[in-house]
Order: sequence, then C-alpha cells, then structure tokens
Amino acid sequence: MQTLERWREDAQSRPALGRAWTAGARLEAVITTAAMSEAGKNAWCREHGVYPAELDKWRLNATTALAEPEEAQATRQDKKRIKELERELLRKDRALAETAALLVLSKKVAAIFNKGEGE
Repeated sequence: MQTLERWREDAQSRPALGRAWTAGARLEAVITTAAMSEAGKNAWCREHGVYPAELDKWRLNATTALAEPEEAQATRQDKKRIKELERELLRKDRALAETAALLVLSKKVAAIFNKGEGE
C-alpha cells in the first residue's frame, strides 16, 4: 500500500505529461539531452513525458531561432521592400482605374456630342 501511495504522490508532484513546455524549459531540455547517448536520451524522455521526436523538433526550432543576424536583417529588409512595392502597386492601380474612368467618360461625352451633330 505504501508503494502505491508513494507512486501516487510522485505522479501528482510531477507536471502533467501533456503540459505546455515553456520556451526556456524546451531549451533546457535540449541542452540537457544534447550530450546524452540515444538510450540515455530515450530514458530522459520517458521520465519527463516527452517524445524523442518532440525533443528533435525543439532542437531544430532552437537552431533555427539562433540563425545568423544577417539572415534576420535580410528578412526585415525584404518585408520592408515588399511593403513598399505593394504600396506602389496600389497607387498605380488606383491611377489606372482613374484613367480608365476618364477614358470611358470622354467616349460618352464624344458620343453625346457626335450624336447631336448628326441630327
């Protein structure tokens, strides 16, 4: 009976298996398991309720997040350039719509006055 109570207390003291891991906890898990052998890593995962595939995904996310600053800077510049181009495209689209409307109106005016001359 004491064994069951100890297991129960141990299970309740641990976080839930489906808990949401914070970014810091995920990074700590990646660092902790980085030097472990595959068997040790699998044992750690079982102990902490994490799938090895999740741990690999966390490692990939951490390395992606630590990409070189030049890449991040290029991304920001690309986003800024895209925004500028979209703004310019919208301006040109509006100008084209205005020109088309003026052309239609000028044709209608010419049709009205030409109709009057024919009579």
